[in-house]
Amino acid sequence: MAFFGSSRSSIIPLKTISQIVTADSTNKWGTVDSNHKSAPTTPLNDRICNEHAHKVKDFKQIINVAGEDPSEGLAIIDAVQRLGVDHHFQDEIHTILQKHYTLANGTTTHGDCMITSLRFRLLRQEGYYVSADVFEGLKDEEGKFDQNLSGDIKGLMALYEASQLSMEGENILDEARDYSSRLLNAYVTQLDHDQARIVEHTLTHPHHKSLARFMAKNFLRDFHGTNGWIDDLKKLAKVDFDMAQSTYQKEVVQISQWWKELGLAEELKFARDQPVKWYIWTTTCHQDPSFSELRINLTKPISFVYLIDDIFDVYGTLQEVTDFTEAVDRWDHDAIDQLPYYMKICFKALDDITNEISYKVYKQHGWNPLDSLRKSWGRLCNAFLTEAKWFASGHLPKAEEYLENGIISSGVPVVLLHLFFLLGEGVTQKSVEMIDNTPAIVSAAAAILRLWDDLGSAKDEDQDGKDGSYLACYTNENPGCSLEDAEKHVKSKICDEWKQLNKECLSQKNPFSPSFLKACLNVSRMVPLMYEYDENRRLPRLEEFLKSILIK
Repeated sequence: MAFFGSSRSSIIPLKTISQIVTADSTNKWGTVDSNHKSAPTTPLNDRICNEHAHKVKDFKQIINVAGEDPSEGLAIIDAVQRLGVDHHFQDEIHTILQKHYTLANGTTTHGDCMITSLRFRLLRQEGYYVSADVFEGLKDEEGKFDQNLSGDIKGLMALYEASQLSMEGENILDEARDYSSRLLNAYVTQLDHDQARIVEHTLTHPHHKSLARFMAKNFLRDFHGTNGWIDDLKKLAKVDFDMAQSTYQKEVVQISQWWKELGLAEELKFARDQPVKWYIWTTTCHQDPSFSELRINLTKPISFVYLIDDIFDVYGTLQEVTDFTEAVDRWDHDAIDQLPYYMKICFKALDDITNEISYKVYKQHGWNPLDSLRKSWGRLCNAFLTEAKWFASGHLPKAEEYLENGIISSGVPVVLLHLFFLLGEGVTQKSVEMIDNTPAIVSAAAAILRLWDDLGSAKDEDQDGKDGSYLACYTNENPGCSLEDAEKHVKSKICDEWKQLNKECLSQKNPFSPSFLKACLNVSRMVPLMYEYDENRRLPRLEEFLKSILIK
């Protein structure tokens, strides 16, 4: 099972961005043409950098002034987050939210659906725990959501958005989701085209479960009002995005050059050759341009997850992959020497990258992660091997047994472990022990990916089923269960995993840094883009995302 999906044929060449991406001959996302005249490899213009710095400084003052008014403060925080520029204003945001946290704790705002919902969502998104009981003030004497709310479309959209921050056992938020979605779906058929599109977009892509940078275009188009700061924010967002895009373009050239120089694409013809795709996942984890080095370094282990997956799924015999797993488990160079040539060169390259990353982490953060990194590759190979044995024997495991193994074989734990060390934040003996054992924050993100992967595979007719799927295991375990019912069950499990993810992000016992938690959330937010197939088994939203971050 491949990291972020095992489909090989559904990742199509993106002809519309040919000035940056050169699709290869096997219909995969290929390398970047680093010699192309339009590849932006020069530093950003000093004038643009200075303009950006001034706009950020000026808007900090605007936020401080707007924050004096409670509703205005919430609105401006929501706007900067939706436009993906909030990393410039974390101090200002927390100053405003601290005031609202005092207001929200233990109180209800009777009848004000918009303010109650927006405050709740923004606070929880930033790690402030607020009780779901604040929504009791929106209910009538019979304990149902007040019918007076039914005509407040903006309030209902805010309530639906807030419900996405629910945790297990918060029934009132489940009620809020069902209540608001039922009314909003009814409104879609009654509103004019533009209004209906906004409502539909909220239902399909709630902010908490979407990538802000990708959704920013829709927000810019639909965001109107009398707020004096709107035009200033839009201008800042445009300059900020241009700067980020220039950084991404240079990074993807570097990644393409690294992959080409590594030479594995030439040596291992059977394996995927998709450095652009691998890199895109790193922009998802952290889009801030200051994380440039991290994105480049993280792309390298991602590429090896795919590469090793192809060895297990496509090329290696069961005996070969068994021997390979044992060698990686022990990180035994002598044992590797006994393996076929293609496995030798794969392991040598993996060993080089693992040592390189370990050295960088030790040099920058003072912790040597070599043992943790090696063990993570061993766990991944063992998970791949378990699936290979299931397929070879024709045995379908129980659905939960499949998912438990699939969490590891998704590749998410090994990649997020690398990310944890590359970030170098909050690295202690306790946090290292936790990350080594796939903590709940990681397993929830991995489960979301695995379950979405299997839903996507069901819609991808080119998938031959060799990887198995949770759907297949579930229907086999429950005779008479239709595919439609199985898909509903999977979607319900995805919802439960999001609740777990929300809980972990709010837990005071969690030793991981905000940057790491945000990366776990962003990985989960990116997942649906990988599996929203159209009738031609293409991924139009994924193509759109790629174009949005790389093309002017």
